Amino acid sequence: MVDRPPQESEGASVSDARARRSSGDRLLDILGVFTPGRSALTLTEIAGHTGLPLTTAHRLVATLARWGALERGDDGVYHVGLRLWEVASLAPRGVGLREAAMPFLEDLYEATHENVQLAVRDGMDAVYVERIFGRSAVGVHTRVGARWPLHATGVGLVLLAYGPAELQEAYCARPLERFTRFTVTDPGELRRVLAQVRLENCAVSSRQITEDAVSVAAPVRDTKGAVTAAVSLVVPAAGTDPRRLIAAVRFAGLGIGRALGGDAGGGPDDA
Repeated sequence: MVDRPPQESEGASVSDARARRSSGDRLLDILGVFTPGRSALTLTEIAGHTGLPLTTAHRLVATLARWGALERGDDGVYHVGLRLWEVASLAPRGVGLREAAMPFLEDLYEATHENVQLAVRDGMDAVYVERIFGRSAVGVHTRVGARWPLHATGVGLVLLAYGPAELQEAYCARPLERFTRFTVTDPGELRRVLAQVRLENCAVSSRQITEDAVSVAAPVRDTKGAVTAAVSLVVPAAGTDPRRLIAAVRFAGLGIGRALGGDAGGGPDDA
């Protein structure tokens, strides 16, 4: 029998496992502690959140600061650096998509004066890449870069409905987070909702995130006809017939797809 090396033994401590992580892993750990609610951190706070020794955190933070991934203020507090924004702007589902979509998002806003959003899927989440807020429209919790679960938003339902079958099965097998009493948390019901989205080529998510808002969403297709993004309107739940907005949202999705060189078809009533 071959003995296992000491570092693989059951007695290996958490600190041993952490020590075996590469410098690259630890650099990513540092960047990962910055969140919307935690966007400014001292070196001590960074070390505490990552579990790194202070001296190690100091060395790695200095490396990130030299490259521009972090910036240090005069008060010694660190923020995410502009270099990361420059790199992120090269993502094909980022700035390029937003630039192609913006004329259609603006048209949709001018036609409705409601909140307009554009999102893509990343794993099990919808990530918002652009938004236009109506000054007198219903309040929303989204922002550019925000993540929300796929089952509870209009854009998320579109992205999930047109995602791979294995994604849908994996998603329905996990606990579905509840935000309001209207949030779909039953896997069977979610499957029925996804089938309806594919049938109608749109999604209506009613009061699933907040009880005062309804989202109407439609797909954006790439050159192969695959759904790579979703566009939506978020409107007040009271006094609004969301079905009357479907055509406008579908039209915006089709326009964005065409601007990207995508398929003009993809569902009923697309003409």
